[in-house]
Amino acid sequence: MEELLDLKQLLLQGDIRGSLALVEDLEEMGRKAIIDKIRSYAIILLLHLIKQRAEKRTTKSWDVSIRNSIREILNANKRRKAGGYYVPLEELKEILVAAYPNALDLASLEVASGSYEPEELATMVNQDAIIEFALSNIAN
Repeated sequence: MEELLDLKQLLLQGDIRGSLALVEDLEEMGRKAIIDKIRSYAIILLLHLIKQRAEKRTTKSWDVSIRNSIREILNANKRRKAGGYYVPLEELKEILVAAYPNALDLASLEVASGSYEPEELATMVNQDAIIEFALSNIAN
């Protein structure tokens, strides 16, 4: 909120260059918030995909969580007024790759009642296949 007050003051002073710099900062802050939200849902999505692959089964709860995570990622990424998306597919893939270690850590607590360390669990599943599956479901 302080940034908006600063922007108003800069505009009233006629400082266009300062105003534009502040607008760029605000845009970056907004984009970061969107990316953080997408990343949070990506961790949940990947967690359940890892559990499905490691345990070679699924539950209704995992399926619902996967669908909800995909919907929330799409919702967070959609530009309302301008149309399109904030984050293109290639960047979404980067977010999924960055979120994967967190999801693996969480999955290690749940798969086989926490019997595996994240490193062991990583050898049981195919990271690239999981990320591609997640990305293709987000893209559709």
